[in-house]
Amino acid sequence: MPSINDIRNIGIIAHIDAGKTTLSERMLFYSRKIHRMGEVHDGAATMDYLPEEQERGITITSACTTCTWRQCIINLVDTPGHVDFTIEVERALRVLDGVVGVFCAVGGVEPQSETVWRQSENFRVPKIAFVNKMDRPGADFSSVLEAIRQRLQANAVAVMLPLGQGEHFRAVLDLVREEILTFAEDDQGQTVLRTPFGPEEQELAAPWRETLLEKLAESDEIFLQIYLEETPTQEDISAALRRATLSRALTPTLCGSALRNMGVQPVLDAVCDWLPSPLDVPPATGRSAEGRELAVTPDTDAPAAALVFKVLVENGRKHSFLRIYAGRIKEGDSLCNTTRNTNDRLGRIYRAHADRREPIETASAGEIVLAVGLRSAHTGETYVQPQRPLTLESIDAYAPVLTLALEPRNADEGKTLDEALARYGEEDPTLHVRQDEETGARMVSGMGELHLDVLLERIRREYGISPRAGNPQVVLRETVRAQAEACAEFDRELGKERHQGRVTLRVAPRPRGSGNAVGLDPALDAETRQSNRPLPQAYLEAALDAVRDGLQSGIATGCPLEDTEVLVTRLERQEGVTTVPGCHMAAGQALREALAAARPLVLEPVMRVEISSPENFLGSAISLFAACGGKVEFLEDQGGHKHMRGTAPLRRLFGFSTSLRSATQGRAGLLLAFDRFDVP
Repeated sequence: MPSINDIRNIGIIAHIDAGKTTLSERMLFYSRKIHRMGEVHDGAATMDYLPEEQERGITITSACTTCTWRQCIINLVDTPGHVDFTIEVERALRVLDGVVGVFCAVGGVEPQSETVWRQSENFRVPKIAFVNKMDRPGADFSSVLEAIRQRLQANAVAVMLPLGQGEHFRAVLDLVREEILTFAEDDQGQTVLRTPFGPEEQELAAPWRETLLEKLAESDEIFLQIYLEETPTQEDISAALRRATLSRALTPTLCGSALRNMGVQPVLDAVCDWLPSPLDVPPATGRSAEGRELAVTPDTDAPAAALVFKVLVENGRKHSFLRIYAGRIKEGDSLCNTTRNTNDRLGRIYRAHADRREPIETASAGEIVLAVGLRSAHTGETYVQPQRPLTLESIDAYAPVLTLALEPRNADEGKTLDEALARYGEEDPTLHVRQDEETGARMVSGMGELHLDVLLERIRREYGISPRAGNPQVVLRETVRAQAEACAEFDRELGKERHQGRVTLRVAPRPRGSGNAVGLDPALDAETRQSNRPLPQAYLEAALDAVRDGLQSGIATGCPLEDTEVLVTRLERQEGVTTVPGCHMAAGQALREALAAARPLVLEPVMRVEISSPENFLGSAISLFAACGGKVEFLEDQGGHKHMRGTAPLRRLFGFSTSLRSATQGRAGLLLAFDRFDVP
């Protein structure tokens, strides 16, 4: 059983193709977890185990593994870099204590690296940075460091310095120990030779080391005292770096070339030295059954509490990835799913190594494990021992923006397709599946074209069927343009019983992206509280439930409503006649009338578009973007490329990536991410 002080739960995040998986592969190799390195470009990387990942050379699902470096147990999660799989990054960050951000030495802070960095900031995760591909032509360590500071607002400080850049890159300089680190080519970089700085290296490193010491003095009061009174030792500097990293005051930045096996062992050292153990981060928060907020400290002797952050279905059995926040779990334990109020018996427990499993008997606070037997588990749900009923903070879901109609070719294929979609829907919270009642087609909604393409590939490969697929359609929403009020009365006999209700309500638009708001008008709420004959709570709840249900289907298109406020302003009661179903039906009718009068408006997904292009192709890129209804909002020069940001309606962006590649001879980079539902 590992000591909780020696556990490091870390993730690797970056833009697509920055070298996350290559870095992960080297970390596993040098820690003796694997005995040979596989390469992403050969489709042989350990962490990219899905056939779709191996063919495309990208990470699609977050893969978990465990390795040992020095005295530390490192639970490592390699996350995707493509925006269509952002939920994989989000749910990994929710359970990690530290992060390694990987940046290309040529591309710098690319669009998706900015997105995932901001996601990690939302969870207040301490980070270190690794500038990869220092051997590529055009590599510029100083430029990347400045981009991290400017674009990410991170206080990045160099702790390693490249000796040479591009084709001249040959070693790294350790600014803490004042040593040159060279990596033997004959044993794939396993041998690290450390030699003291010579006069040339001392001169090169001096200003960088002074900047490091000054930033530490600014960020850490203990180190400031040492800095002013004496010469700091290596131990002083490393201890101050740890404190500054944990407080997120500094981001230590290393460099190297993972593909050339240079600079990876220092990253492992930095993970152990400067990133937090589960004891070094604020305790997770949960809510008791009564709604009180509770701190869940990583105490191994407390009743167990764990969060499901990922679900896989294999051979009909559900496998749940758990982050254990308190207590211990073992095979055969009865655990309560407090989100669904169900009990499940825990089967086997494993440490995951990509697609392989290592069985273990028990797991304790701070660990990340794979569990079998939690039949009711879904992403974001909490499992506890029955004597500790609490619910941990869940994982946010994302609204899908693209829908694809799938039709089976025959009845047998229909059953297989339903089975496949049910499985993938369980595994992926961003995949929504429903059946069209009129056509019988399966309507599958996802985060983008790549997301749905990968789904179709997996269905064909894993289930051996090829359903017919329609053209992708954007997911629509509705809202209202004006304020309107309506009153409706329901009075009817249903099953020999009279049901009556009379409800008045008001609808009004809200700002874009603010969501819906449903409630009681303050005047009605006050009247209910102060009246001698207050309205029964059941009547009010019935009316509010009808409104919430009604907002799922609009007037213009039948699509859910967004950014709409609905207030129940009056509910009239007739003694002995008014009923709960009557109030429910009256509120639903009043809502439909009010929505019709409030000038309904159809909203479409608007995407955030980021294009990186050589300057000589910029005009073509902007012309194509404008032809798709795009609006340029920002333009800057970055590393010799022009970087443009703007927005465009999703329905006009179909095929845009292909046209952009053709117009720029394949040299432009593109990122599409959902921004909001709005009028295009």
